[in-house]
Amino acid sequence: MSSPRDRISETGEKQSSHNDSNVKKVVAIMSGKGGVGKSSITSLFALKLSRHGCKVGIIDADITGPSIPKIFGVNKRIETSGGKMLPAVTSGGVKIVSMNLLLEQEDDPILWKGPKAGGAVKQFWKDVDWGELDYLLIDLPPGTSDVPLSVLKSLPVDGIIVITSPQDLALMVVKKAVKMASRSGIPILGLVENMSYIKCPHCQEEYDIFGPSHAKESAAVIGVPLLGVVPIDTELTRLSDQGKVEEYWGEVDLRMNLFFALCDNSC
Repeated sequence: MSSPRDRISETGEKQSSHNDSNVKKVVAIMSGKGGVGKSSITSLFALKLSRHGCKVGIIDADITGPSIPKIFGVNKRIETSGGKMLPAVTSGGVKIVSMNLLLEQEDDPILWKGPKAGGAVKQFWKDVDWGELDYLLIDLPPGTSDVPLSVLKSLPVDGIIVITSPQDLALMVVKKAVKMASRSGIPILGLVENMSYIKCPHCQEEYDIFGPSHAKESAAVIGVPLLGVVPIDTELTRLSDQGKVEEYWGEVDLRMNLFFALCDNSC
């Protein structure tokens, strides 16, 4: 039998329901540019959902720069059974599929062009036995290139969460991402502003190191709900670097009740 990586294809039409799994909602996490902490926010949503009692999976769709396995401390290579890939499972029960879990070494580069990378993500949907999931989160690569566009066109995505940061430049590129999403016909569930501020551990004063927050204004300009304003937290950074993000219990302002209502799916 060929390995999962050998079976990655470059073609495929729009995938609808999953024949072997019961995935209730598919939500894509995207940003107009890199460096805004999209994978960190994906991880935080997975933690929040899991702690609400939801069954959660993550497709790490950033083929050339995957980071989800590192954040969750998963390094066991993906196995197959009955011709299907079996997702890795974290200590907290989150299911993960990532290109890094198909490589001999996690630092091996992936030198693929867009169509090949897009084909890999499609197979992470249709050739993986996801089992029963309330939510499958897709951590898209940053930007508005052909890979995120291919994912939005080919996978049955129910909604999109857009990640930004306080800089005016970030808002400009987020508008590009929103326009791309709108052309796909997939609803945008809301906006999350990451790295909004950092709080001094001694005096608790908040510092806007990337400039003042534009979260409310940005959400209003784009015309979507504001789902959260997330600060820089060195504890989250430390645990993510150690692969122990599931040990993070810091207070995070993600409006999960609004998220559930927008998705029409609670756990």
